[in-house]
Amino acid sequence: MLVRSSLLSLVLLALGLVALSAGAARADDLKTLSPDQVEKMLGQPGVKVYDANPPDLWEKNHLPGAVFIGDKKLASLLPADKDTKLVFYCAGPK
Repeated sequence: MLVRSSLLSLVLLALGLVALSAGAARADDLKTLSPDQVEKMLGQPGVKVYDANPPDLWEKNHLPGAVFIGDKKLASLLPADKDTKLVFYCAGPK
């Protein structure tokens, strides 16, 4: 299992672990995913995972293949394919 200990804790603390289409998303398209669901999606075609944590948490705990958002404009990081599922996670407030 890829998501272990601190990674699992990080994902479980997520404010919103959300998957949606990069196209015209509606509120009912948003859903919370379990760590196991995200693990199965990692590296799959048509899925992009984004880490919205601060740099120190990114360096310690990011999921394999996740894109660090940091201070970049999100629009510049989004895939061209509007059917790509987008997954966002963060550690949330402490």
